[in-house]
Amino acid sequence: MPALPQPPTPPAHDPLGVLATAWPVVAAAHHVRIVPERVAAVGAELAAGRSAPPAWDGSLHWRDPERPGRTAAWVLVLDALNFCFWGGAPDPDRRWRVRVGDRVHDGYWALAAALTRAADEGVPLWDPAFLAAIPEAEVRRILRPDEGRPGTPEIPLFAARVAHLRELGRGLRRWDDPTQGADPASALIAAAGGSAARLVELIVSTFPSFADTATYGGQEVRFYKRAQILVADLVGAFDGQGLGAFADLDGLTAFADYKVPQVPQVLRRLGVLAYGDDLAARIDRFDPIPAGSPEEVEIRAATVWACEMLRRETAGGHPLRAFEVDWALWGIGQDLPADTRPYHRTPTVFY
Repeated sequence: MPALPQPPTPPAHDPLGVLATAWPVVAAAHHVRIVPERVAAVGAELAAGRSAPPAWDGSLHWRDPERPGRTAAWVLVLDALNFCFWGGAPDPDRRWRVRVGDRVHDGYWALAAALTRAADEGVPLWDPAFLAAIPEAEVRRILRPDEGRPGTPEIPLFAARVAHLRELGRGLRRWDDPTQGADPASALIAAAGGSAARLVELIVSTFPSFADTATYGGQEVRFYKRAQILVADLVGAFDGQGLGAFADLDGLTAFADYKVPQVPQVLRRLGVLAYGDDLAARIDRFDPIPAGSPEEVEIRAATVWACEMLRRETAGGHPLRAFEVDWALWGIGQDLPADTRPYHRTPTVFY
């Protein structure tokens, strides 16, 4: 599969090295390519309008207006568990679902609803000591599937989620200093000094499960999907104020995943990403694409760079930052036609 003829102009602001490390993958890719003509066309469409970020749903995202540190800790828990919601069953409709009241949720929204329910029930998700020693049985109770649907499976990769919560508790303990007068989550965020990039670095170094990197051609490739989306979620939870105020959000890239917010799937539908015949057939058959495989790394790298190229195309109209391009594509993804080809299935803790 032919690659792009030449590298684009290096990004002016790439503090996390995501774009720099992803470009060699795009340039050498054998299974995925970016289609420049479609980048120009889709970019022009995005530039013609202005994408508003999806609203932070207060009914499904828990918030303590009196104690912002607890809200921040809840968001940390949310994104520590924000990965792999699809099941391995042949029937894609047989998946983990959560019932809260008379509403049934799946995917990411099931996670948010389950954690909100837990906080409302008094589960201290903001307490590092509780998280560091949380029993499997308690995690299973928090994430219990819809009991009204017999046969509903439990959340995938359950053991990894238990491990992530315990790691989160241990990491937050390092920031727990009562003499400073701040709770651990607030202290961690404050240490970033209002820098989104610095907070991503702190998250990745404090909690290894957020260290989302791959190897391609013997070189490290950085994605940091969950760490970056954590920053965006803090912006949403605090409406860009207080613990959600960051001065350098333009340093974030697109979030390299598959379904939420559906970017690779949407980019494929729009013709911005083209897959080789073999990879396309495997994805369409729902064959798992192994984490860290050349195909999977190429999909993620191409997604990041396609969004960066789309961002550049909007410069002459309504300029968008990379994560706002991500939001715009997420909006398109809410109304995909029924004949849209599926997203790639990769069992992973990174998305």
